[in-house]
Amino acid sequence: MPAGSGHRPRKRFGQHFLVDDGLIHAIVRAISPRPGDALVEIGPGLGALTQPLLERTGRLTVVELDRDLAARWRARQGVSVIESDVLKVDFAALASTAGQPLRVVGNLPYNISTPILFHLLLAAAQVADQHFMLQKEVVDRMVAAPCSKDYGRLSVMLQWRYDLEGLLDVPPQAFDPPPRVDSAVVRMTPLPVPASVDPSLLQTLVAAAFSQRRKLLRHTLGRWLDGRGYGGAFDMQRRAEEVPVAEYVALARQLGAGLPTPVP
Repeated sequence: MPAGSGHRPRKRFGQHFLVDDGLIHAIVRAISPRPGDALVEIGPGLGALTQPLLERTGRLTVVELDRDLAARWRARQGVSVIESDVLKVDFAALASTAGQPLRVVGNLPYNISTPILFHLLLAAAQVADQHFMLQKEVVDRMVAAPCSKDYGRLSVMLQWRYDLEGLLDVPPQAFDPPPRVDSAVVRMTPLPVPASVDPSLLQTLVAAAFSQRRKLLRHTLGRWLDGRGYGGAFDMQRRAEEVPVAEYVALARQLGAGLPTPVP
């Protein structure tokens, strides 16, 4: 499906179609698709990535909410179409059906990229890797180290579960229509043995810590811990962005001691 196929980008779906051939080839090389991969693409659009991926794997599954685009992809041999909001897709069930871990790729809609990342977090154990195009600001936050301005809730929750690597920066002119922001490609590889912790508890704890990031933790996380009757030792004379991921995870494990600690 070439870019001149007559499809009008729809703002409500956050559609910006990648048209830079050099970047497309660089992204495909980074993904390194192989025959037999259980490849799932979120938002195939006009097929800038879909076509070269399909040529290398012979088959793939696409998740497409736009019914016109979904209909076009159903006509393509080797393409299985899930016409759905990606936030309603059960990726763990897809992996079970495939009989192997998924390789998930996509140019994610920027307006819902963070909810998509948290949704996929629940299926991380059934995923081999993920390669996504995202707003550069989001990628910067994902890979940020403690004590940096970009380090926050997203950094902690994703670094607990994935090894993250920023791969490519992508300018607006690589898309049609051009977005108003710079973009970037990130590789997300689930950690083989993540710290065993209740993800809901960790998420709530981290949200409390970063609720007022300019304040010391004793004013935010400290009050939240007091409400839970926490009596342990944790340095509250720091701001949230000064605490490494491992310390947040250790605190969540301590709070959840004696409770089930499912790992996604």
